[in-house]
Amino acid sequence: MVVIRAKTLGYCYGARRAVDMAVDAAKNNPSKKVFTYGQLIHNPDAVRLLAQAGVAVLDSSCPQNCGGSILIIRAHGVSPSVSQKLKTEGYVLLDATCDRIQLSQHYAMQFSAQGYRVIIAGEKNHDEIIGVAGFAQNSVIIEDRVEAQQFADSLQAAAAKKTALIWQTTMSAEEYHAIAQLLTAAIPDIIVCDTICPITFQRQQALRELCARVDGVLVVGGKNSANTRQLLTVAQAHCKIACLVEAPSEIPAHFFEFARVGITAGASTPDEAIAAVETALTSCSRHSSTKQN
Repeated sequence: MVVIRAKTLGYCYGARRAVDMAVDAAKNNPSKKVFTYGQLIHNPDAVRLLAQAGVAVLDSSCPQNCGGSILIIRAHGVSPSVSQKLKTEGYVLLDATCDRIQLSQHYAMQFSAQGYRVIIAGEKNHDEIIGVAGFAQNSVIIEDRVEAQQFADSLQAAAAKKTALIWQTTMSAEEYHAIAQLLTAAIPDIIVCDTICPITFQRQQALRELCARVDGVLVVGGKNSANTRQLLTVAQAHCKIACLVEAPSEIPAHFFEFARVGITAGASTPDEAIAAVETALTSCSRHSSTKQN
């Protein structure tokens, strides 16, 4: 078997920075408890590795008297109201919000203050979108092109209102173009903010190129990760067989029969998780070889 990695895969800058910040906080503050506000990034392996480093996830099971503890704001960011509440409760906050998401937050706050209707394209229940929406008054969240069309059809006279469009940083290129086209047709003077992370495009393009060269693709990453699920969607559109796995034990048996298997991984997937899946594939045959682009 030959295992081929996508040219771009695994941790992005924002995810790696957030993890490094949390690990350093635990190492440099041995007398303090260190928490993350929710999962720092959406990957079970990353959460496990952080726990081993002394960084816990703050949730309802944590003691109520944690004032003075260090709390890492996750890479997805939080709303201003949440940040203020945590400060009031006595936490020492370290902000690991991704730079690209901070840009989205800035746009949301800026355009809202100027009286714009702010449309946010992304998953309604995703941490990033919830946080960004908190920076804009009366924002509208649109998940896909179907909802974009429904919104455009309902505008009528309200279309005259100044409008700005912000994107979830991990949205797929296909959905991006479809939603932008629909809303621009309905609101010609809409301001479309470029908030999709460029690494998202690079990762998806690298995956498309990979799909043409292999019998099947494994997407490695957390099933609750938006960008990882987007990679699976791209893989399924360009390769006959594609599967998302969080660990080697989840690799479907038929993948071990392929001559060429491609691997990609979400932006929140640790290096160790990618290596473990690759090792499981190559160890199935004594004569396996690995090729990396």
